[in-house]
Amino acid sequence: RSFLLACIVLAHLGAGDAFAQILRQPIPDKTVVLTFDDAVVSHATVVAPLLKQYGFGATFYIAEFEKPPFSDKTLYMTWEQIRMLNQMGFEIGNHTGSHRHVPDMSPAEFANELSYIEDRGISLGIPRPLTFAYPAYKTDPYAMLTLSEKGYLFARIGEDRPYDPEVDHPYLVPSYTLLEDNEALIMAALQEAKDGKVVVLTVHGVPDTAHPWVNTPQPLFEKYLRYLKRNGYQVLSMRDLAQYIDARQAWMMITPRFGE
Repeated sequence: RSFLLACIVLAHLGAGDAFAQILRQPIPDKTVVLTFDDAVVSHATVVAPLLKQYGFGATFYIAEFEKPPFSDKTLYMTWEQIRMLNQMGFEIGNHTGSHRHVPDMSPAEFANELSYIEDRGISLGIPRPLTFAYPAYKTDPYAMLTLSEKGYLFARIGEDRPYDPEVDHPYLVPSYTLLEDNEALIMAALQEAKDGKVVVLTVHGVPDTAHPWVNTPQPLFEKYLRYLKRNGYQVLSMRDLAQYIDARQAWMMITPRFGE
């Protein structure tokens, strides 16, 4: 990837002054971002109504799968349902057109995959996405320039750790993945939402009949929502982080660290 240097040549500019420009305002403790991957049908039928009930924000990252086929509406949302999520006030983010892994594509192919979701949404009155989630959390340095050229603010990975806006590049925002058997990890993670750090949660289906290996049972999901509400957490979408973080300044001032 010949333009790797274009993404990393701007190294840290000297500690405090740079960080002061990255943060527009202090990030409150107990700030959590909810993200949902893969456009599974339970996002519309289960997740969205629950989020509205609790008054929580969220981002839904959309891709169209070949296997199992996106045309199976018992497994995936229709684009009409995706439009409904947008109308309900949730963010619609980009997860590539067909869930292709970023390292397996050329820059031109990656741009086309992004454009597919952008154009499909715009045709239905959905705003052009501002944030991106890497399929399978697989990154590649070349993607950063493409995301920047297209105006994306944040891009999400995995790694099961909190997001520190003063250290983590905005195109490598870490998150915790909800699974059926990692409740202890997630509950511990929520305690890390303090001292300027944000906890980003990646959820798949609730339940996930298309990809059962990343299933979250509805009772467990509701348990997390009750905990967040009762304990005074602020629950946002990814794009909402822009009120606290100047992503453009962060792009220039933070050297990306590729952990995966």
